[in-house]
Amino acid sequence: MSAVSHIRMKFCALLLPAACIAILGCSRIPGRPGPGPEVVRPEEVLDFPTLYKQNCAACHGDNGRNGAAIALSNPVYIAVAGEAQIRDVVSKGVPNHLMPAFEKSSGGMLTTQQVTAIAHGIVQEWGNANLLEGQKLPPYLATLPASVDNGQQAFGTFCAKCHRPDGEGHPAIGKIGKLGSIVDPSYLALISDQNLRSIVIAGRPEDHMPDWRSYSTQPMTDQQITDIVAWLASKRVANPGQPYATHP
Repeated sequence: MSAVSHIRMKFCALLLPAACIAILGCSRIPGRPGPGPEVVRPEEVLDFPTLYKQNCAACHGDNGRNGAAIALSNPVYIAVAGEAQIRDVVSKGVPNHLMPAFEKSSGGMLTTQQVTAIAHGIVQEWGNANLLEGQKLPPYLATLPASVDNGQQAFGTFCAKCHRPDGEGHPAIGKIGKLGSIVDPSYLALISDQNLRSIVIAGRPEDHMPDWRSYSTQPMTDQQITDIVAWLASKRVANPGQPYATHP
């Protein structure tokens, strides 16, 4: 073998590892995507489980129940509210209360498609289209003028058995645990009239509270529901949680 050929072989032997290092090194350039799956941009996430977990579960519970806010997995609530109304609440929130707006057009961080995916997912995941078929449903939104006095009477008829006539709550009864006051000023300051109405209509099945059909032999009327909410709302005070009107 000539000296030239020998030098060429050594050069190739040295060049091959260098080329491999260069090729492998280029695949690890800072900022270059790795070999794993491409990360989806936040505004492109449209699957309901992910959107619900990121935006709703903290208040409404991991499975749509047992959260601080109203249970979304209640099929009665879904049937009365309907997908369009649920979407509107997700989009715009509830002004002056704890439910924020989620759609970008209302000051939130979600796209129109994502808000629609959440509302549609709630209905598909937890709704039951045939649950209240053939029954007359009370409207989700109040439309009738309210009477506080009539509301107190209706509360006594339909609600006092569990909540007591004054709404101050009741000790544990059988499977029903201790009920706190629903006229507590701090509680009423945190909950909207619409939320009160939704609970009266849809109940709280996770807490053994029946819906508007199950209080007695006759379902509650729209007027009775409206009046009860008005009576509860009349218990709000200007400075909830304050033991004194002014500093002592």
